[in-house]
Amino acid sequence: MIRTRTETIALTDGTALRLTVAEPDNVVRGGLVFLHEARGITERVRKLCSALAEEGWLTVAPHLYHRDGTDELAADQCEHEQVQKLSGDSILADTDAAFLWLSDQGVPADRQGIMGFDIGGSAALVVAASRSLGAAVSVGGTGILDPLSAKLPPLVEVAGELSCPWLGLYGDDVEAGEVDKLREVTDAAEVVTDVVRYPGAGHRFDVGPEAADEAWRRARNWFDLHLR
Repeated sequence: MIRTRTETIALTDGTALRLTVAEPDNVVRGGLVFLHEARGITERVRKLCSALAEEGWLTVAPHLYHRDGTDELAADQCEHEQVQKLSGDSILADTDAAFLWLSDQGVPADRQGIMGFDIGGSAALVVAASRSLGAAVSVGGTGILDPLSAKLPPLVEVAGELSCPWLGLYGDDVEAGEVDKLREVTDAAEVVTDVVRYPGAGHRFDVGPEAADEAWRRARNWFDLHLR
């Protein structure tokens, strides 16, 4: 498995953004910004970044909680309280820096995409509706009708503004009616979209291995198709 490393870059707001990086051993096909789950940069996130790098994608995961000095939440820290501190401005600042980092490594803009897992899936949709990218994938994430935090929009309010091909993959922790509403909005976007819900997959696809494997195949195929 490809090992990850951590780099630190300065942001214009005076903070220092940490990035977890997974670099392919051979030819780089393109670059992906990976947005982490609610607990931060966990071992699962590092493994997913490594798996993407093994597919040839230079993968960089910005530490979205860096302003609080947090990489991964401790067992006694509340996910909800940390997620409530996220804002559209902070997410866009961090992902803009990550995309610039990819550009500095020689990855052209049309081969840059974004993938998010759990709350990162919600954030990835916000970014894809605000920036010009090659492709985007959201794996889970709530905030569809009711926003994740007071400083983030409900996803249905921005999903119609998607500017790149977007794939949404959801387990049964998100109500079917909410997924249907999101599908309705994204179907009207001016780009290719697809929304799939996996009943029984569970929160963060932590049960239902067949669904998790199928979702992973869909995500890889999405980037194969649109980032080339």
